Amino acid sequence: MKYCIECGSKLEKKECINFGISEGFVPFCPSCQEFRFPMFNAAVSMVIFNKECTKTLFIQQYGNKKNILVAGYVNKGENLEQAIVREIKEEVNLDVLNFKFNASSYFEKSNTLISNFIVIVKSENFALTTEVDSACWFSVDEALNVVYPNSLAQKFLDKALYELKHKELI
Repeated sequence: MKYCIECGSKLEKKECINFGISEGFVPFCPSCQEFRFPMFNAAVSMVIFNKECTKTLFIQQYGNKKNILVAGYVNKGENLEQAIVREIKEEVNLDVLNFKFNASSYFEKSNTLISNFIVIVKSENFALTTEVDSACWFSVDEALNVVYPNSLAQKFLDKALYELKHKELI
């Protein structure tokens, strides 16, 4: 961020001290006399398991043949929990039974902080919407071989499967 989002003035770096603790050098607007902390998008992604935790669901979308996770941006006024339920309903029309936080990662390409969750759904009977080209359930063992390699989906899946193996799932 180079310019103030309120007045358009050029920002300068200034040390930000809160309660005697330095937060480092943060963009500061000399006109507004306010710090302007970096802004970024927020999104959720989900490693979706069936009730028995024996299968996981991948989708393909936008003409890509890559097996990825259901994901989407968090809407203004929405919390992460609401975004999880909405995105799963919007993309594959499944009802969420339970979920827990899995991991997070910053995705520089879209300036997005992605919060990933392990989700258990009530049924395996998905219905595709126009947002998704295809979806398929895979056994937990198959999932490792079909997930888009070297992706955030793979990173999040690996962590979720570790949780599953160590009986730390939901």
